[in-house]
Amino acid sequence: MKIIEQGSTTSPKGFKAAGIHVGVKPGSTKKDLALVYSEQPASAAAVYTTNKVQAATIQVDREHLQDGKARAVVINSGNANACTGTLGLENARRMCRQTAAALQLQADEVLVCSTGVIGVQLPIEVIEKGIPTAAALLLATGGADAAQAIMTTDTVSKTYAVETASGLRLGGMAKGAGMIAPNMATMLAVVTTDAAVAPGLLRELLSQATKRSFNCVTVDGDMSTNDTLIVLANGAAGAPLIDKAGAAADEFYAGLEEVCRQLARQIARDGEGATKLVAIQVQNAHSEEEARKVGLAVANSSLVKTAIFGCDPNWGRILCAVGYSGADIDPAKVQVSLCGTPIYGGGSGRDFDKERLIAAMREKDIPIHIDLQQGRAAAEIYTCDLSYEYVRINAEYTT
Repeated sequence: MKIIEQGSTTSPKGFKAAGIHVGVKPGSTKKDLALVYSEQPASAAAVYTTNKVQAATIQVDREHLQDGKARAVVINSGNANACTGTLGLENARRMCRQTAAALQLQADEVLVCSTGVIGVQLPIEVIEKGIPTAAALLLATGGADAAQAIMTTDTVSKTYAVETASGLRLGGMAKGAGMIAPNMATMLAVVTTDAAVAPGLLRELLSQATKRSFNCVTVDGDMSTNDTLIVLANGAAGAPLIDKAGAAADEFYAGLEEVCRQLARQIARDGEGATKLVAIQVQNAHSEEEARKVGLAVANSSLVKTAIFGCDPNWGRILCAVGYSGADIDPAKVQVSLCGTPIYGGGSGRDFDKERLIAAMREKDIPIHIDLQQGRAAAEIYTCDLSYEYVRINAEYTT
């Protein structure tokens, strides 16, 4: 599989995108309206937050995806359009109608996402005025602009794309930095592909890829109201339709999981106030679910995250989280290493060069390896450290 340099939603054939500033959030000059468009009909699928409180956009997208097809996604940042009642729902539908009119589509061919502050009505007139402008600026090179337009507290845009051995391309963009916890993380993501995939199979493969990527990310344990991951498959590569399990589906799935996994890693690395990406590998568990329990318990531990921020090799915090994870473990069998240094095994701590490990913990990438020695299943969870800056960002979010 080949990585496409500067890859994005417009790396696959037949897709255009744009990102512009329209003024959704008063006083902000950032790009805040994104549009992704398929030049031909496309299969589509999505997964959403499991939070019982959900944004208006999610209800609209569920309605529009009943036939498994879509051509465009319109996204605003700066306002979540969540907890906004019937007016918020109508505003989400207005965004779809205006986009459809600008692109000569039907309204139910358009999906919609919003991200930002909860409980504030959209400045819908501003957005409606900007949609035709965005449509006029759609480019086959516009993926980078779209990725910038969906950012909120993100410090960098997040894009990734690959090409499979048979020439199929998959590309994506994501946003997310805070309120990140399965299922899903506080994030929006759009993945495009020029493969032809039947809607039912696309939903199935997306669900599996999400489980092993975005649902393996946690920054602060808070789940959002707007989390949405959308995939559009337009068949522009000209390859045969993938509609059942087999080698073609496996190849496509590998590309889909890789794009989702790399976007998820970028979200964890850019967690609010983060200075380090933490990758927690759990192996030899009874099941993948057990491995996920252990990894998420460690990743969500504020004590572990603050120790990593402070370069403190306090292995007791890691082992404690493993113990309360709810997984069936035997502490005497568990082995733990931090930054490649074995720190626990055989029921007790191991001797290690503390100063050398502290130096290793100053790096930007922190691997934690946990071997449960209980089975053959594994999982990898992504998180970040917890810093002073996280508190500042979230203490001042609406002010």
